[in-house]
Amino acid sequence: MIRNVVFDLGNVLISFLPSDYLLKKNYPSTIRNTILTDIFASDEWKMLDNGDITVKEATEAIAAKSTLKREEIALVFSFRTEIMFPIDDNVRLLPELKKRGFKLFFLSNFHLDTYELVKNDYYFFRYFDGGVISSEVKLSKPDPEIYSLLLEKYSLKADECLFIDDTGENVVGAEKAGMTGLFTGGSQKIVSEIERKLEIKLV
Repeated sequence: MIRNVVFDLGNVLISFLPSDYLLKKNYPSTIRNTILTDIFASDEWKMLDNGDITVKEATEAIAAKSTLKREEIALVFSFRTEIMFPIDDNVRLLPELKKRGFKLFFLSNFHLDTYELVKNDYYFFRYFDGGVISSEVKLSKPDPEIYSLLLEKYSLKADECLFIDDTGENVVGAEKAGMTGLFTGGSQKIVSEIERKLEIKLV
């Protein structure tokens, strides 16, 4: 029986679509593609997720191998939180799940500095009973250890957890840890899928 629901944050509860943002800001396609490749898809981005380097160190490392100027890279890092906003249709599920007695947790790959900002700005964090952020523990999904850490930290039974993520390999990792997985595929409308998994009606 599922008693706990574990959410990823990015593109499950918080929209984070850099390509859309850059397009709206009228960045030329060549520069837009370079930013997406050299910054958002970089090893340094993953290292920030893992808490292994600072933003300053990431900026310097990317500048050393990219055609982007150091100032341009720093600017992109400065507007990360501008790209983010709550996905209201999904966020409104949190109080509904709490009303029905589910405990709520988050497990997310997230840069530490941006996490510190959004957790204070977004009201919905108050609904969570706990959570694990990759950069705080220096482990990232789908590393098996980060799932074990969440379970151990909050004394959760894996077979009582539903794990929701927009990345397939992260869902597979949760399932290998014994949780029930829900892969959103990037869809921002997940109400019906959660209802199906939990066998309840939420809205």
